[in-house]
Amino acid sequence: MKNILIVNDGSIGHHFIDRIIGIHTTDNIYYVVNAKSDHQYDSYNQTRFKFFHFDPTSYYKISSLLKTDFTQAIVAMEDQEEVLQTIKNIRLLKPNIRIIALDLWNSQSPDDEIEWINMRQVLALNLIDHLPNIPVLAQNIGLGNGEIMEVLVPFGSSFVYRHIGAIEQNNWKIAAMYRNRQLIIPTNQKMIQPNDVLVLIGEPNVLKSVYRAIKRELGQFPAPFGSKLYLYIDMAYETHETILELVRRSVYIQKKLQKPLLIKVLNAGDIDYLQQIKSYRQEGIDIDIVFERIFSEDMILNDIKKHHVGLFLVSGKMFGRADVRKMLYTGKVPVLKLANRSFSTLKQSLVILGDDNHVEHISTTVFDVASQFGFDLELIDYGAEDKEHSSQTIEHFNNLSTIFSKSIQVIKADENPILYLRSYNNFLQCLPFTKKMFGNPFRRLFATDPETLYAKLDDYHQLFIPTQL
Repeated sequence: MKNILIVNDGSIGHHFIDRIIGIHTTDNIYYVVNAKSDHQYDSYNQTRFKFFHFDPTSYYKISSLLKTDFTQAIVAMEDQEEVLQTIKNIRLLKPNIRIIALDLWNSQSPDDEIEWINMRQVLALNLIDHLPNIPVLAQNIGLGNGEIMEVLVPFGSSFVYRHIGAIEQNNWKIAAMYRNRQLIIPTNQKMIQPNDVLVLIGEPNVLKSVYRAIKRELGQFPAPFGSKLYLYIDMAYETHETILELVRRSVYIQKKLQKPLLIKVLNAGDIDYLQQIKSYRQEGIDIDIVFERIFSEDMILNDIKKHHVGLFLVSGKMFGRADVRKMLYTGKVPVLKLANRSFSTLKQSLVILGDDNHVEHISTTVFDVASQFGFDLELIDYGAEDKEHSSQTIEHFNNLSTIFSKSIQVIKADENPILYLRSYNNFLQCLPFTKKMFGNPFRRLFATDPETLYAKLDDYHQLFIPTQL
């Protein structure tokens, strides 16, 4: 979590802050100083934005705020002398902080310590796009709507040490890759390294999701999928004993992940059991009870979007319904299917290598979950037909193991992995959430793919992780 200081005194700064509010991210906390007006902002997250109203040119007033540890400061003020005085105050208190400042007067020379955003240059670059037969820089190619993006891959990213061919690229593509200032033409066999720069092309909204996925680091789950846990209970479908077990296990998971939990109860009936469920309401745990006897896919999908759900918890019985599985697949949200086994005593998570390359898509989430819960991690290679792909996936997991300081055990299993795993007492199986789970049940009799045979391990806890961004 990074603290960002923003100092503004006019319409440009207000517009800038409105744009930040519209971008959903939980990675930064913004301390906003409105210098000349106590401007009101709509629909902002109070945990991410803190607003102040004072004169930043006053050393005494700004010194109190700068006791906070800030990553960077952005100065978007429209009076030149006040900009310089504000920067001077910040530098006196935070000599090493990164400062980005707006230059409306075309008067500031380049400064190694301050990054000046020259308004005239920004406008000129945008106007050039409208001139015919004039070649433009890469940042001006295209529609200018965000369909071309350059991203630095940080150490610890979910994309590090992944083969480009193992990254599902729907509605977007990796167009180029730069390493040590050298152009690398992307191929399926090329592996992404830390500090590589990727040039992406695609739908602007898709690229925003890709950017969040690339920048994501370990310890953030359920990010980048969402920020809240959601337990779904249908009292008309579950037994009373199962309902209370689901609640208890979900509360345990909430405490481990330290994320808000919403318990959604549909078709509420038994008052005594409702009172027991309500007794779990506390800070970080909310309960929403619906008494109508309904099952509405639209309502659940709207909840996923409205509450920014990052992990959907559900019983094995409910997940067994094809309509529920398809709904959750549409929602593009990780699903934790809770079995009739203890979750608090779990010590082990595992992944079975499949015939496709879907496992690389979920690798960072697998490490993230194992790390946060303190699980041992096993990678089971049961002798898939594509030996080359299997060895690449094992190499990828070993690389991530080094990055995240999380050891893994690779098990070579020649026998049927389903029979092998049934000898285990308890574990969490992590697997890709793919369309294979909606195929003809008759075909499962002849299948060998773990994604198709997921129901054979239905007695164990399973985490289904989306592969589409």
